[in-house]
Amino acid sequence: MNPFVFSRTFFLWALLGILGGLISSFYWIILEHFTHILAIFEGIWVIPVMAISGLLAGLVIHFIGDPGEIHLIVNNIRFNKGKLDPRNNPSMILSSLLCVASGGSLGPEAPLVQVTGSTGTWMGKILRLKGEELRSLSIAGMASGFTALFGAPLGGSLFSLEILHHKHAVEYYKAIIPAFVASSFSYIIFAFIIHLGIGPIWDLPTYSFTNQFDFAYALVYGVAGTAIAWLFIFCTKFLKKIFEAVELKIYFKTLIGGLLLGVISYYFPITRYFGHHEINELLGNNYQLMMLFAILMFKILAIAVTVTSGWRGGFIIPLFFVGATLGLIINNLFPETNLSLAIVASMAAINSCVTRTPMSTTILLATLTGFDYFIPILFASLVGYFFAPKIPFIHSQIRRTE
Repeated sequence: MNPFVFSRTFFLWALLGILGGLISSFYWIILEHFTHILAIFEGIWVIPVMAISGLLAGLVIHFIGDPGEIHLIVNNIRFNKGKLDPRNNPSMILSSLLCVASGGSLGPEAPLVQVTGSTGTWMGKILRLKGEELRSLSIAGMASGFTALFGAPLGGSLFSLEILHHKHAVEYYKAIIPAFVASSFSYIIFAFIIHLGIGPIWDLPTYSFTNQFDFAYALVYGVAGTAIAWLFIFCTKFLKKIFEAVELKIYFKTLIGGLLLGVISYYFPITRYFGHHEINELLGNNYQLMMLFAILMFKILAIAVTVTSGWRGGFIIPLFFVGATLGLIINNLFPETNLSLAIVASMAAINSCVTRTPMSTTILLATLTGFDYFIPILFASLVGYFFAPKIPFIHSQIRRTE
């Protein structure tokens, strides 16, 4: 008898992780190339560049097809037998590249999750898998996309499970091992090609636990972060009603969104892009308190405009940028506070409040920031989770599995 817990499906999960890593790597290379091309347009030129990019993205969506957003991904996993349609990938790739590269306040995580998750569905259909096996393969593909960008196999795997349901992450427990395996192989491939995700990507001051009240501080910062998350949710819902009330083609809405984003980026260049590199720029510059408040407000507005005007991308890293700004504001108001703790706790609370993912948010932030003592992050994440609005920001999280 074979004494090992091993099966042929391991190679399927590994192959899916390798494909996810390759897809993520090529997407990231193309995204960086486009970003460098469009980054040469600065000053007043930012406005027409972002407007034209929005128009082109809207035309792609109009003529090729609407790839949907994270709401659709969650719905398909939960209520469409775990099927993610690969036919939406060309539209998602092209539109998201235009939106993210031109400076929209949404990141590449949602496009990567859509493409890698649908790759899992495609492999499952080839092998004629059904039911939970097909769903697990789609979730494992999603995990490989999350992991490639964040460089955290454990956090990426849990995020792909947690984001599907805001109360019972264990509902999809059968997908845990496939997600872990696919994530690990995706991480290896992406790190080998891009060298991204090896070590912390944001340069926070080193944190050491020296005060027994740090847990209490983390809770207080979590409350502040939760309040900002509520502000973001309110702003997004308000703008969504406005865009829905105006009956325009999608390319006109993305054009209007591009104009608004261009104006915001012109006056506050730090708010342009999704925050991957901008967080380090934010930490490295000694912004005054009033400027930090302005950056916070206009970044929230930029994310809300990007989400509601039809631009494509993910809002996880942009919300981390908002959390970093809030942490700097807290540190400016109360200089005796620990800067790293204020920033990481604010990041955790905001993201957990919006996405309902306290476990994976804790692990992701510990990896991305090098914050070794992750218990305060967990405390802040739980504050954001339990004080989140009753109706989730991702509406499909609230429904019961059929």
